[in-house]
Amino acid sequence: MKFFIDTANLDQIKEAKDLGILDGVTTNPSLMAKEGIAGKENIMKHYKTISDLVPGDVSAEVISTDYEGIITEGKQLAAINTNIVVKVPMIKDGIKAIRYFSDRKIKTNCTLVFSAGQALLAAKAGATYLSPFIGRIDDSNWDGMQLIAEISDIYSIQGYQTEILAASIRSSLHIVQAAKAGADVITSPLAPILGLLKHPLTDLGLAQFLADYKKLNG
Repeated sequence: MKFFIDTANLDQIKEAKDLGILDGVTTNPSLMAKEGIAGKENIMKHYKTISDLVPGDVSAEVISTDYEGIITEGKQLAAINTNIVVKVPMIKDGIKAIRYFSDRKIKTNCTLVFSAGQALLAAKAGATYLSPFIGRIDDSNWDGMQLIAEISDIYSIQGYQTEILAASIRSSLHIVQAAKAGADVITSPLAPILGLLKHPLTDLGLAQFLADYKKLNG
C-alpha cells in the first residue's frame, strides 16, 4: 500500500520523505489556505515546489465545477510537472472531464466519493485514483471501511485499474483498517502516520534494554 501525506505544509512533507515512507502528496484549496497560500499564481508556484520535492504523484485540485472550466484548470495543473495528478470532484461534469483527461494520458484523482456507484463511474471514466472519504462517512454513522472493501471487491471482479486512495483518514487505526480492506493508497495528515510507530510495549522494551546495558557497561 502506498503512503501519501495530505497537506500543503513543506516541513511535514519533508519529514515524511525523510522517514523513507512517502509515496506522494494530496492537497486541496483548504490545505493551501491553511498554509496562508492565496492567489492563483502563488498556489501554482506552491504546487511546483511540492512536486519538485516529492518523487511520486501530487494531487492538485481544480476549483471549477463546469466541464470547460475543469478541463482548462486541469491542463494548467498538469503542465506544472510530470507527477501532477488532476484532482476532480465526483460530479457529472467531473466524470466527463476524467474521460477527457484519461484519453490524453493525464492522471486524475476522483475526489469526494461516498458510494460504490460513484466508484464504478469513476473507474469507467478512467480515473487513475479514487478517493473515498472514510472519516466523513463514519461521521454520518455509516462504515467507511465497508465502502473501501466493497469498492475493492468490485474493482477486482471487473478488472478496473483505478487505485483506491483512502482519504479523510482520522487515526492510525484507520490506516491499518484501510490496508486490510484493500486500499491501494492512503492519504493522511502526518500525525496518524507517525502514530503507527508507537506502542507502549516498544517503549517498555527499549527502556529495559537500555537499563540492562547501562547496568553491565556503566
